[in-house]
Formats: sequence, structure tokens, C-alpha cells
Amino acid sequence: MELPVHKIAELVRGEVVGDGDFIIRGIAPFDHAGPDDITFAATVSYKKRLDETGAVAVIVSSEVRKSNKILVRVENPYLALARVSTLFHPVCRPVVGISPDAHVGKNFKCGIDVSAYPGVFIGDDVTLGDRVTLHPGVVIDNRVVVGDDVVVYPNVCILERCEIGSRVFIQAGSVIGSDGFGFASDGDCYHKIPQRGIVRIDDDVEIGACNTIDRATFGSTWIKRGVKTDNLVHIAHNVVVGEDTVLVAQVGISGSVTIGNHSILAGQAGVAQHVTIGNRVTVGGQSGVGKSVPDGQIVSGTPGMPHRLWLKVSNIIRKLPEMKKGIRELEKRIERLERS
Repeated sequence: MELPVHKIAELVRGEVVGDGDFIIRGIAPFDHAGPDDITFAATVSYKKRLDETGAVAVIVSSEVRKSNKILVRVENPYLALARVSTLFHPVCRPVVGISPDAHVGKNFKCGIDVSAYPGVFIGDDVTLGDRVTLHPGVVIDNRVVVGDDVVVYPNVCILERCEIGSRVFIQAGSVIGSDGFGFASDGDCYHKIPQRGIVRIDDDVEIGACNTIDRATFGSTWIKRGVKTDNLVHIAHNVVVGEDTVLVAQVGISGSVTIGNHSILAGQAGVAQHVTIGNRVTVGGQSGVGKSVPDGQIVSGTPGMPHRLWLKVSNIIRKLPEMKKGIRELEKRIERLERS
């Protein structure tokens, strides 16, 4: 791939400072780039070292004005990096067709350029769209529907009747549609509640490795358009995850939770059942969310103590600023008494 700098700037909606006709042949890390490469500098430390990189051109934020390098000034350097990296390193998906070592059930329907590697299991009444790739060890259970341009990596299970949209990526080892954790107690033992719903995953979703997304008791567990999940995320039955929400590694979401659009749950955050989290909410790492959160809030906190003690502590926490002020006033009074 060879492109002049001004063409790259057009792609990322940036402004060129310097020779826009210089030909770029690759993209590389800041400290390892060569004289035909473009790199990027988003952090303060890299911005201070612009002239030290071996790259001829650098993607920078819009406030950077001068350098000996050719600059491509953009509003969002990370987004620009993603677009340029995709341009120079497109994903190659060879079409292998349906391997004779794949199992294909009855009434199978598929679009064009479908790949099913050896060891794939496709059940009955399955429908796959165009350009679907199923890597070795994938299980597509009965009556599953998959859209176009979907990539399912090794050892993923998509279980009965689940629905997958288009342009979805599911990383290795994830399970879509396992039974929800539903049991009824009679006082002495637990009885399983049948889980008859499905998992619905909309378009442009990316599921990390070793995720578990449980089917609904009734209806659907719904992962809406544009959601991105990291590795080792658990989503329980009847959860709804809103559009363009991000779930970072080891997040655990209990049953019947609703999460709004454009929210972020940081690593190891946990959400109690039946909670509603609003739009554009950020939940800090290792936080435990036990009650609903309105739109736009940033919440954090780790309850690492016995529950009854935590109830007492949580009541005190809200009073700490007032208590601190009172203690400071008492300290001043004691100082005055000691001086007198």
C-alpha cells in the first residue's frame, strides 16, 4: 500500500502541515517507525519527542502546530490511528468454503463466500448470511440465524435459536445462549426454571474471548448495536445492553439489568439484578452497583467487607465531608484553648 500524506489526511478528516505529496508505505510504532512510515503521538510524552521518531509523518492532535516532521492534525488521534491501521493492514479472510470435515445439519441455508473450517458443527435449520467465517471448533446450534460479514473464532458456541446481526466478531471460547442462572427454592433444595428465551446480538458488535452471554428466561437477552466487550465478561439472562456501550474485562452483570447507550463499565465492575444504568454512565473498576444510576453519572466504590458492616459504613460515608469540617473546627478550638 502506498498513499500520499494528503490522501491519508482526507481519510481521517485531518489537516496536513508539511509536504502532503510525500508517499507513505506503512504505519509503525513511534519508536520503531522508518523513513517511509507514518506514526501517531497522542500522549504528552510523545508530543514532546516528535522530532525523535524515525517516521516521516506523525498523526497528532489539533493543538500541535510545529515539528520537523510532516504532521496530520486531527481532533481524535486514536480514531485516526484505527482508520489508518485498517487501511494499511486490512483483515484477510480467505474463503475456504464448507469443509468436508464440518458437520452440516438439515435445511441449512447460507449466502455467498461462506467459510466453515474443519471441526465446525452446524445444526438443523441454520441460516448464515454472506461472507460468514466459522473457525475450527465452532458450534452453531439448531435454528440459529447469523447475518452478513460475521467472523466467529475457534471454539465459540452459539446455541439454539440465538440471533446474530451483521458485522459481528466473536472471539475464541465465548458461549452465546447458555442457560440463564434461574432456580426456585422450596426451602431445602433448588429447582431449575426452564430458560426458553434467546440471545439477540445486533449489528457491529464485538464480543471478546471467553464471554458468557445467557439466554433469557423468556424473551431475549439483548446486546444492541455497536456494543464492545472485553475478555471474560459475563452477561446474565434478560439483560439489555444499550448501543455503543463498552464492557471491560471481568465485568459481571446480573439478571434483568438494563444498561443505556454509550456507557462504560470498567474492569471487574459488578451490577446487581434488576438495576437500571442510564445513558453515558461510567462505572469505575471493581465497583459494585447495587441500585439504579441516572444518566451521565460517574460512580465507583468497592465494598470489601461484611454486608452488615458495609451498610453501616455506607451510611457514614455520605456524612464524612460534614464530619471532617466539624473535626477541623474542634481542632481549631482546641488549639485556641491550648494557647490561652
